[in-house]
Amino acid sequence: MRLDSDFQEFYEANYGRIVAMVTAVLGDRHEAEDVAQEAFARCIPWWSRLGSYDKPEAWVRQVALRLAIDSGRRMRRAGRVMARLAAQPDHQQVGPGESLAATDLGAALRRLPLREREVIVLYYLADLPVDVIASERGLPASTVKTRLAAGRKRLVAVLAQPSEEVSDGR
Repeated sequence: MRLDSDFQEFYEANYGRIVAMVTAVLGDRHEAEDVAQEAFARCIPWWSRLGSYDKPEAWVRQVALRLAIDSGRRMRRAGRVMARLAAQPDHQQVGPGESLAATDLGAALRRLPLREREVIVLYYLADLPVDVIASERGLPASTVKTRLAAGRKRLVAVLAQPSEEVSDGR
């Protein structure tokens, strides 16, 4: 199937940002790439309509965040099972594209509650204003601001801890 050039341009212009956003939410670049690809794939059947939206990337971002939430749940369940099965934790090698995930900030982000992590990522990494985040997530702007403030406060506390506590994989 040949994709229309408008979709191809849209994909090329937005794929990297979606992957970066999902990587920050999940902490796993490979899983983030899968999620982003699935979000764009779900866009294809609707492209004739979505392509006419002012910001079709908002639709893809919303789908990607929902898929990331589902993926995060699966990853946590799998992690609990692996922890029970393994006598020692398995330390994965960090790939070059996983720079945020391998940092103290990436580890600290993963320790935030998902609601706070989402708004932090959308605000700081996706560079979206509060009103856009509120609209896309179906929240009042005051809730987004509250979650941003709480998330920043938690990040400061987590990052102030010694680094071995921050990067313990929680």
